[in-house]
Amino acid sequence: MKIRKFVREVFFFVLLVLTSMAGFGQRIEVRKIASPNLIFQLGNRQLWDALTSRTQSRQNKNARDNTKPKPSRPNIIFVLTDDHRWDALGVMGNNIIKTPNLDALAERGILFKKAYVTTSICCVSRASLLSGQYMSRHKINDFSTCFSKKALDKTYPALLKKAGYKIGFIGKFGIDSNRQPDSLFDYWACPKVEQPPYLVVNRSGQTIHNTDSVGKDIKQFLYQFAGQQEPFCLSVSFKAPHESENDPPTFPYQERFASLYQNTNIPKPVTTDPKYWNSFPEFFRSDKNIGRQRWKTFFSTEEKRQETVKNYYRLITGVDEAVGNMVAQLKQLQIDRNTIIIFMGDNGFSLGEHGLEGKWFGFEESIRVPLIISGAPIPRKLVGKKTNNIALNIDIASTILSFAGVATPATIQGKDLMASFKNGATEREDFFYEHTFIGSPGLPKVEGVVSKKFKYMKYIEHNYEEFYNTKRDPRETNNLIEQKSTGNNLAKFRKRYAVLKKAAK
Repeated sequence: MKIRKFVREVFFFVLLVLTSMAGFGQRIEVRKIASPNLIFQLGNRQLWDALTSRTQSRQNKNARDNTKPKPSRPNIIFVLTDDHRWDALGVMGNNIIKTPNLDALAERGILFKKAYVTTSICCVSRASLLSGQYMSRHKINDFSTCFSKKALDKTYPALLKKAGYKIGFIGKFGIDSNRQPDSLFDYWACPKVEQPPYLVVNRSGQTIHNTDSVGKDIKQFLYQFAGQQEPFCLSVSFKAPHESENDPPTFPYQERFASLYQNTNIPKPVTTDPKYWNSFPEFFRSDKNIGRQRWKTFFSTEEKRQETVKNYYRLITGVDEAVGNMVAQLKQLQIDRNTIIIFMGDNGFSLGEHGLEGKWFGFEESIRVPLIISGAPIPRKLVGKKTNNIALNIDIASTILSFAGVATPATIQGKDLMASFKNGATEREDFFYEHTFIGSPGLPKVEGVVSKKFKYMKYIEHNYEEFYNTKRDPRETNNLIEQKSTGNNLAKFRKRYAVLKKAAK
């Protein structure tokens, strides 16, 4: 009887072994069966070891993986779009544009609803982003001036590299294309031109859209630098949704988005009414005004306006797709839990408001941009937060350095945006705005002060002032400069303008 019982038990366990080896893919839990027979105990232990060998192998592999050095500091990706106005995002209340991936970034992070640039033009804003400085300090005010070696060493990529980060730059650099700092970077994929073309021929001889080309470079960078001992900081700069340099210029989107927005009517902003253009002084209301010249190309008829805005939206949807692919790759590479993503526009863009196309001037459409900080390292209490704190392009460098645990040099004028959420932190009440590139009549020079409630702008070549209550009049339809009731506030802002102008240097 004992022999039969022993045979049955051995048979039972052998059957279990065969079942496991057959790979039914099911997890089998086996309990040790007590037996006074020493031989059976030994066999039972061997059988248990065989049944759990796969699990043990996985555990050993995980243990080995866990011993691999992993970066204690987060990876950082800064994504920049070109001429992207603040309200051209679904999460900012735009019910027409399709930006599901960017909206999702905001839902997983922090959305800054009051983000601005201190100078609304590509080269100056990009220099401010890299250096954390106003134009009055970094002195890059045209497309042929670059950082000195000393100034470049104080930009956030250079500081991160000194701190052990791998650094990369992809897309449009936008600052003196003839003297790009490519040797500073571990990965550099920027065409050596002021404005990259939208359609380029790749190494395989295929024509590819700039947005797709940038997306491919992002993919290559992540495969190359993900999972290394050193963390990385990747700066990505899309050309979209900037207009092309063709004559006449266009907004060349990817063909796969051609049907998007096709049957949509784009509402007409109140300030497209000709009376707002006609209300400007003579020096501004000139056919030589570049903003007006471009308005004639894109917005002089309702048909042109509809097509222009739709094409502009299509380009942004293309960027949204590329960002979605990037986020998916971060998850695939299992580095999403240790990666911060910051998304911003380099300046805003007027889509016909006030009879203008473009940026440069102090209107909200020109100076206000989207800004999102997202990623698993964000404190849980801030996930999904939407804030009206004023955030600036000069804050990006400080914020990136803070995430990396790198000290911010005294040369940087911006603030760490994450510090503004700490208990006892004071909010920024206002900031200095300046745009002095070219000058009248093409782009009249303008400086001023922007606060949460008011905006003061002064065209410094003509001593012409604008004063708006942007809380009550967000579209800036009524210049209050001549109204006596604004006297105290106006005097306050004139004084504040002098103080902030001096501090910006």
